[in-house]
Amino acid sequence: MAGTDGPQSGEKRRGHRWFAALYDPLCKTEERGSMGRRRDELLRDVEGDVIEIGAGTGANFSHYSPRARVVAFEPDPFMRVRAEKKLAELARSNIEVRQAPAEEIPLPDSSCDTAVSTLVLCTVADVPRALAEMKRVLRPSGELRFIEHIRGDGARGHVQDLIKPVWRWFAAGCNPNRRTEDAMRQAGFEIVSLKRGTLVPWLVPVITGVARPR
Repeated sequence: MAGTDGPQSGEKRRGHRWFAALYDPLCKTEERGSMGRRRDELLRDVEGDVIEIGAGTGANFSHYSPRARVVAFEPDPFMRVRAEKKLAELARSNIEVRQAPAEEIPLPDSSCDTAVSTLVLCTVADVPRALAEMKRVLRPSGELRFIEHIRGDGARGHVQDLIKPVWRWFAAGCNPNRRTEDAMRQAGFEIVSLKRGTLVPWLVPVITGVARPR
């Protein structure tokens, strides 16, 4: 089960200045292609009260419907500044950016219709706690919508295990080999829709889907 990886919470508090600066340029091609299509398919029909954890530089913002009232949380101050700049450029009044970690969502119980996590649970310090927080703030009829990369099977998973130290150093604490799909189920979510693909050919399996609190 995915869980705590110690020093990441400290990393998040300090932030990652250079990774924040490089993130959009590094992801530009993917965002214009398959990743952008995944985001759009996942978010374009979301309505009501929405929270997004780990909003990063705001890659999801342009994909939200105007009918969604979004509070986007980002703990890294350097990422948050870039998310706020992107939001200003989009001139979207239905999205608000706040600084908070996924493990401590500053909202009341049962206050949201949808929680959104895209390429976040690979990096949070405590996956079960983050999932528990999203479940707490979701209404009984609410949904968790997600795009997350996960550990692969067989040789691919072993390669991910081997490269984890270097990957985490380069990618600001990201873990390439978390079993996030299992963690969601163990946290009390029922996955009702799931698509599988890859972010990088062969190496990085990615799941896109919808889960509901049990």
